[in-house]
Parts: sequence; structure tokens; C-alpha cells
Amino acid sequence: MIYFHIPFCKQACYYCDFHFSTSMQYKDEMLQAMHMELSMRTNYLENKTINSIYFGGGTPSTLTAEEIDRLIGKVADHYEIAPDAEITLEANPDDLDKNKVNALRQTAVNRFSIGIQSFFEEDLRWMNRAHNAEEAKSAIMRVQDAGFENITCDLIYGYPLLTDLKWKANMQQLIDFQIPHISSYAMTVEKKTALDHLIKKGKTAPINEGQSAEQMLMLISHLTDNGYEQYEISNFAKPGKHAIHNSNYWRGKHYLGIGPSAHSFNGVSRSWNIANNALYTKQLFQNELALETEELSLDDQFNEYVMTSLRTKWGVDYEYLKSNFDSDYLSYLKKEADIYLKQEDLLLKDDQYLVLTASGKLIADQIASDLFIVS
Repeated sequence: MIYFHIPFCKQACYYCDFHFSTSMQYKDEMLQAMHMELSMRTNYLENKTINSIYFGGGTPSTLTAEEIDRLIGKVADHYEIAPDAEITLEANPDDLDKNKVNALRQTAVNRFSIGIQSFFEEDLRWMNRAHNAEEAKSAIMRVQDAGFENITCDLIYGYPLLTDLKWKANMQQLIDFQIPHISSYAMTVEKKTALDHLIKKGKTAPINEGQSAEQMLMLISHLTDNGYEQYEISNFAKPGKHAIHNSNYWRGKHYLGIGPSAHSFNGVSRSWNIANNALYTKQLFQNELALETEELSLDDQFNEYVMTSLRTKWGVDYEYLKSNFDSDYLSYLKKEADIYLKQEDLLLKDDQYLVLTASGKLIADQIASDLFIVS
């Protein structure tokens, strides 16, 4: 699978720590550099059939339909794109006017990931989102009216302005729109973000972990009651609507990331591009890759698998461990997991799988960390 990191945004959301720039002055040079990187790294993936292309960022919907189409065409120059490939575009509601949606309908894009976050005006202002509540609703309707059926929308919970009533209303709005896939994340405070600064200055209330936990349980309950399956901690889907791209990540599939700050993974190593637009472009124009690489030891590969698979409904597969690691790894996992299995209702296991319970999902990162092998 291929991931494109499009490092441009109209404005900075207060909570975001992803790599982006609010200046699009050198957009053409950036896209040219991304074309070059894709050509230079074609052999990174052994499998030349691509079943997923994902445009993330940043805000990929700041690109024109033609620019997106050219990037897809560049993938087709080097790989075979499967006929049923999932091609996802992350988009902000304010970018999805009628002309843009109609133009995208003429491209190979067949799935939208729309960053709604909230349907309440005061919440969107608090986050410094570029769209308003009315645009959030009209963008969804416009995409649906254009014939796009494969849609996911993002919501955020666990921030001071979000009462439980508002949270339920946000979820219900997407249910009423018959959105087949919903991704939802707890608000986190990343260092050096505007939100971090506002909290430290006392200009906004800090995040309440108890509120986040309660609203996550509300999320699980309400969406499950309405026919969604929680197949990953933050992702819920109607039957047959799992995200192919994200599922590939969680199940350890290999991927190539193109663009500044993009990560790549081929099973035995991980690489990441420099998070600097100017240096990324400069090095590509000099026919040099702008990345660092880390070789993954067997312990690293084990930890990677535990971290990603434990987040899913499928959990850790003992048969996978038997096939890909020596027996000591499975023995270690069983021993460490037994501590949690004996304590509280946090983990479940049968002969083949180890999965998180609903309570375990609240502390998934802690449990995964405790199951890691620390060299």
C-alpha cells in the first residue's frame, strides 16, 4: 500500500502536532519531489500490486483534483493498482464545495475521510478548525449526493466543552447520515501545540482523563447498539466497511510512505522522511532520499506486532507468533499476559487469540507496553 503525506493546511488546529505548513507557496515543487521519491523508491515494496492508496496530511483536499489524479497516475506507472483498490482522500469540509466534489468524482478516489470532529460551532472554534458546523453537514450531503458511498468521518471526544449530551448528538448525527465508517479519538495534549500552551497559561481547562474514559465507553455502547462493529480501538464500521488501508497497518502489512515526515515499513526495517518541506524538496531535487532508516530486531518486530494487533478485534494471534518467531517469544507473551488475566477483566484469551476487553481498551497502550520485550 502507498501513503502520501500532503503537508499543507489552511490553518493550524490547536491540538495538532502533525507535520504541515500553512504556506502553499512551493506546492508545485513539493509535488514534483514526491513524484521523484516515488520513482526512486519503487523497489521498496516487493508486492507490486497495490490494494490501497491513502492521501493523508496535513490536508490533502487542499490539492486540486488534477494534482491528486497525477499522483495516482504516478503510482500506476510503477505498480499495478488492483481493480478494487481502496483510494482514500482525507478532506476538510470547507474544501468540499460542489465543483471540488464533482472534479474528484472524475478521479480514481473512491473513499473520503472527512474531518468533522464536531457538529457544534463553539467546539470547532475552540479547536480552531477551518470549517463551521453547517459546512460539516453540507459537505457530507454533497459527497453522498455525488455518489460516493464509502465514507468515514472523524469525531473527537474528551475535551472540556464536550458534554455527554453533545457527544451523543455528534455520534447520532453521523448515524443519521448513515455514515458506514466512523473513526473517533480522545483529545490529547501534545507538547508544543497551541492547546498545550493555552492549558499551561490557564486560558483553557486541562483534559480530564475520567471524562475521556467515560465518553469512550459511551462511544462503544452507542455505536455498537446502532450496528457498528468496533474492529479497532478507535474505528467502527458497518458490516463489510472496514478500512482496508488502516486494517493493513494494524495487521502488519508493508507500506511505502511518500512525502515529508511520511513513514515506511517493510517488515524488517522502518524509515521516516525528514519533517521539513524545504529540506525534503532540496534533497530530492539532488536525487537524494531525505530519510532515516531503522533496522528492526526480532524483539522490535515482536513488539510492533503486539502493539498493533492488540488494538484490533482479532487480537494477538498465537499461530502467527509460532510461524514468525521462535517459541521463546510465545512463551514470554503468555507469561506476561497471565499477570493481566489473573488481575481484572482486561484481557481475554482462548487457544489461539489474546484480545482486549472493553475495560482493557481504556488502557490499551499500558497493557501493550507491559507485554513488550525490553532489550
